[in-house]
Amino acid sequence: MKKFIDLASVEASSHFLKGASYFNSDLPSYISFEPILAEVSVVLGSSNYATFRSAKPANFSGVNYNFLSNKDGKFAWRPLELIHPVIYVSLVNAICSKDNWSLIKSRFSDYKSNVVECCSDPVISLDEEKDVAKQITSWWQNFEQRSLCYSLEFSHILHTDVTDCYGSLYTHSISWALHGLEKSKKNKGDKTLLGNIIDSHIQESRYGQTNGISQGSVLMDFVAEIVLGYVDEQISISLNDKKDFKILRYRDDYRIFANSDERVEEILKTISQKLWMVGMRLAVSKTVLSRNVVEGSIKPEKLAGIDLQDLGVANAQTIQKQLLRLHSFGQRFPNSGALRRLVSEFHTKISKEPITLNDLEVQIAIATDIGFVSPSTFPAIAGILSHLISKASSADKDRLWNKVCQKMRRVPYNGYLEIWLQRVTKPKTLGMQFTSDEYICRIVNGEPIDLWENRWIKSPELKEALHSSRIFDEAKSDVGEVIQPEEVELYTRKALQY
Repeated sequence: MKKFIDLASVEASSHFLKGASYFNSDLPSYISFEPILAEVSVVLGSSNYATFRSAKPANFSGVNYNFLSNKDGKFAWRPLELIHPVIYVSLVNAICSKDNWSLIKSRFSDYKSNVVECCSDPVISLDEEKDVAKQITSWWQNFEQRSLCYSLEFSHILHTDVTDCYGSLYTHSISWALHGLEKSKKNKGDKTLLGNIIDSHIQESRYGQTNGISQGSVLMDFVAEIVLGYVDEQISISLNDKKDFKILRYRDDYRIFANSDERVEEILKTISQKLWMVGMRLAVSKTVLSRNVVEGSIKPEKLAGIDLQDLGVANAQTIQKQLLRLHSFGQRFPNSGALRRLVSEFHTKISKEPITLNDLEVQIAIATDIGFVSPSTFPAIAGILSHLISKASSADKDRLWNKVCQKMRRVPYNGYLEIWLQRVTKPKTLGMQFTSDEYICRIVNGEPIDLWENRWIKSPELKEALHSSRIFDEAKSDVGEVIQPEEVELYTRKALQY
């Protein structure tokens, strides 16, 4: 494992241009954005997007492609945003130029002297493990484990995090973070200043908005870390390097350690004030104080999940009973990391065991309802369902998958779920045709659709490179009927590290 900021500029550029960096959640194996990024990079070279434009992208809506991932099965959702590949590659070119990359490295070095210990420095894999999996391991080692160690020094722990961190970030603050507030204010019209370059790229791709950056890419995670590092610096200046407390931060999640209610509250107020400067505010509902650091360092759902580790196999020997235990846990802790871990482990377990056929439809109904209540579990639930339904008769498979799809489609605002519903119904052996309004699903079905608004581009070569059909790999489209655990490897690693 290596810190991303330690890479040379050329290595950093290569990392950002990987498909898994452009969109950092699991997708079916036949979907990849890397071919488009590679083609755009060839046409663009080291140039800025403005060289190829006939109009300002900010004058058009839909320059980035937005789709949604449902968070609770109801009306809470997480917006996922695919940055326009031309603007994305152009931004990578700017950030990873030799001089600009040196500036960024210098600023990250400055942040290390803060009283806030950042546990979310981007890391990359040095072996075959995925980069995001390494980032998750880093979270467990540097955040949760260090929190437990602080029980030797402190009696109080307070958890808090930022409400809609990416959606509320004030884009002008990127320049403040890189160059300082005074220099940025004096040079706000300087188009050669790196902070202004990053700011303008983001605004141009988001209809001129100055509030918010896109979610879903390693590049924007990195930009968010630049701004949050600046906030850490401001917190440090305000608290004057006193030693009677500790602050850990992982992305937008803060843990404050001290020895009194009063001291914890003073520090919380300072963090809130400094976040407000860059457009962010803390989530009151997620701010929790505990007077036992060991207990407060581990979430209640994780402790409950440890108790349910073996799904009570001694007393629940059938698949149906084990699914019912999972279902009960999901009702208590919907969409929790602990539930994702248990579902992932059950997916691995069921892929190796015989399935009881006499209550097969009941098993399918229970598993589907877990995914319905907790949509974040669906990649692994899809794997479980694929194992169960593969044991049905040929005549029943179509009926059962249609029932699953009809129920899951009642989950509102969930384009990401639609992509995985398409995966489970796609195998040729099933003979099913999946229809969806989700653009990525329609592209997989062969429809000539543009994901991004391209009318601002004047280059025919660049428009050709952006052809959306490139995201679908026909050679990998004949997927197996059963989703194996390795197909949702990233989801599994995220869950098991919880």
